[in-house]
Amino acid sequence: MTKVRVFAFALNQTPLDWSGNADRIARALAAARAEQANVVCLPELCVSGYGCEDAFLWPETWRRSLAMVEQVLPLTVGMVVSLGLPLFVDGAVYNASLLLCDGEIMGAACKRHLAGHGIHYEPRWFSPWPKGVVKRADILGRAVAVGDVVFDAGGVRLAFEICEDAWVAQRPAHELARDDVDFILNPSASHFAFGKHLVRRGLVTQGARCARLGYVYCNLLGNEAGRAIYDGDCLIATAGEQPAICAESRRFSFLDFQMAGVTFSTDQRVAPAPVSDPEPTPPRAVVSRPFVFASDPNLPAFTQTTPGEGATVGELPKHEAFARAVALGLFDYYRKARARGFVVSLSGGADSAAVSVLVRLMVRLLWAERGPKQAIRALLPHRADQDMSELELMGQVLTTVYLGTRNSSETTRQAAERVAASLGAEHHEVSVDDTVAAYRSKVETLLGRELTWQDDDLTLQNIQARARAPLVWMLANARRALLLSTSNRSEAAVGYATMDGDTAGGLSPIAGIDKVFIRHWLRFMERQGLNESGAFPELMAINRQQPTAELRPSQYAQTDEADLMPYEVLDAIERAAIYQRLAPRDILEHIVSTFGCERSVALGWLEKFYRLFAGSQWKRERIAPGFFLDEGNLDPKTWFRFPILSGGFADELYELKRENAEPA
Repeated sequence: MTKVRVFAFALNQTPLDWSGNADRIARALAAARAEQANVVCLPELCVSGYGCEDAFLWPETWRRSLAMVEQVLPLTVGMVVSLGLPLFVDGAVYNASLLLCDGEIMGAACKRHLAGHGIHYEPRWFSPWPKGVVKRADILGRAVAVGDVVFDAGGVRLAFEICEDAWVAQRPAHELARDDVDFILNPSASHFAFGKHLVRRGLVTQGARCARLGYVYCNLLGNEAGRAIYDGDCLIATAGEQPAICAESRRFSFLDFQMAGVTFSTDQRVAPAPVSDPEPTPPRAVVSRPFVFASDPNLPAFTQTTPGEGATVGELPKHEAFARAVALGLFDYYRKARARGFVVSLSGGADSAAVSVLVRLMVRLLWAERGPKQAIRALLPHRADQDMSELELMGQVLTTVYLGTRNSSETTRQAAERVAASLGAEHHEVSVDDTVAAYRSKVETLLGRELTWQDDDLTLQNIQARARAPLVWMLANARRALLLSTSNRSEAAVGYATMDGDTAGGLSPIAGIDKVFIRHWLRFMERQGLNESGAFPELMAINRQQPTAELRPSQYAQTDEADLMPYEVLDAIERAAIYQRLAPRDILEHIVSTFGCERSVALGWLEKFYRLFAGSQWKRERIAPGFFLDEGNLDPKTWFRFPILSGGFADELYELKRENAEPA
């Protein structure tokens, strides 16, 4: 009987951060050694970082990746470790995982199925490894096997599925069931999306049926490269007819790594489930190396590590998952961009309040997990030697500004003031009326006429929003802070935003989420909040208002939904058109049946949506980077591409109007 202590690690890496990535790998391996780990699975492309983009094609990236492997090799004495990196073999670049055994390179497995959908562009940089092929390659002066390989370390057999390999119908695990594999290792870089954790659990347990002992899945952690957030999901499942998750890591951690580990005994081996293969392949080549699985003889035959009491594990309600994912994304963006604070134009409305609360949650969760000194050091490295309370830290991190005009109300001014005070932000109030008046006067001189609300409505609205941007940009620049944009996905869909005005910012944290959800989430935070944060009752001042831009004079009683349509309808049309890919004709029926409205009303909403959507692609091209949160993203750089110039759905809408015209 051999005891095998298997660990999966989630790492918070950064693309092309060679020294930082090497340090985190070294500390993870030290933690694994302290836990008496024998087999360690590290994430996909953890050496270089997953989000290197076109730098994957640079020879310097391949060279530095191998140099790091050489640096890590001595740290693997007494362990078997998988290490992900870009590997150049025979004129092509592959997404590979080296298997290091007792300080030596056993070989490399290469990814067969590349992720080329949504935010992924792997086929641009990597070649897919052909099924069943094994080559010999020179890696650091060692001739080793590369490709579709089974590794035998001291009588324990290991093989790989690399991330996307597990998500395809004919996954490699089905073939590995015939190769007497003890463990299938899955090093992944699987971005966070709502509900995805449950899908991963299913893939892991299904994969475990194809192994004799278990399936080991690891992932990245944090905001690695800017847009994608990784929840640090590590899962280990036992094999058998009824496989089950036996260990998992803490998710959404603010630490540099998380782990999950299990002790298996080789006398627990089971026969893998038979799986039909439409394309039968011969058994894989086996690469063997002697290895002694040394461990404490007093270890029980089966043990597992747990993330600790109160840790964030498993699937979470959407409201909580959103809060934790974006708070973690903000933290990593902040420190990796080397910012010294955030600035938010706090209007007294829902979107800017949501962004500000998310910054407060970032500080709260960081403080709770890392402790005061580490939190201060992480957010204010230039003041790391100073003591301060959590609220004092918040005041140093977040600056909010209420930029009012004569069209702003006392309601929104007070709401912004109360919310900022409850969050601990440094808050200011500034009128931009003089700036607006100066621009208006100069343009009226150029035009030779007076601008009026009857003839120049959008012009007069937009200048108010644009007059605010230079001030908050200047404040952010002076403080070396990052200006956060407050645009949401619903506004992006129809261009209900002023370019170079309320879209101004270097990061747009809620650009991937719709307005309906934002309003529900703010009510959740008002009444309940997270366990660590509690409720924010001051948000009542935000939640009792109707969303409004407050850019027209008060007698116009401006609201967002009067300008557009009910947000529930807008979001339903957007999701049906973009995510479900329905035609305008089908969406019309959907809106009528869902909202019980007259066909003429629904047609008016639909016509307005498509007209605004088609004409606003240029705005979406210019919105600051946002976080990817679900499959309905409108970011043209990572998810939904649409022409800047198009026919604007004119034919489709004309046909619908003709078919639904009232008889004469």
